[in-house]
Amino acid sequence: MPAHLPTSAQARPLSAVRTGLLLIGAVLGLSLLPGCVVVPAHRGYAPQAYDGGEVPIEVAPMPPPPPYAEVVPIVPFAGALWITGYWGWSGGRHAWVGGHYERARPGYGWVPHRWVQGGGGQWHLHGGGWVRR
Repeated sequence: MPAHLPTSAQARPLSAVRTGLLLIGAVLGLSLLPGCVVVPAHRGYAPQAYDGGEVPIEVAPMPPPPPYAEVVPIVPFAGALWITGYWGWSGGRHAWVGGHYERARPGYGWVPHRWVQGGGGQWHLHGGGWVRR
């Protein structure tokens, strides 16, 4: 074997260095991910669409679980308002609908979704919406 070519024993330290550098790069790259903001797609709510939450949008035979502890992401733009998630009813069970950011609406405040117990043991979900202050 020519003297200028490394043997496998000589190549191992270089391989270990490369592996170490790749590992450090991966850790550094992953450490930047918490700064990323992923905002779920959602339907916007028009201020005039809110009916005061009097008409239930879903009915369930059981109360919802306690609210899910959401991690609120960093504010994606100036004037953003966090709209808290809520328990919806889908496929015969409660399903969490995650919160999201919306642009604040001057002169309006957000009223969150809420479950109310109705007659016959049924639970009614009243939709949230923007209301004039």
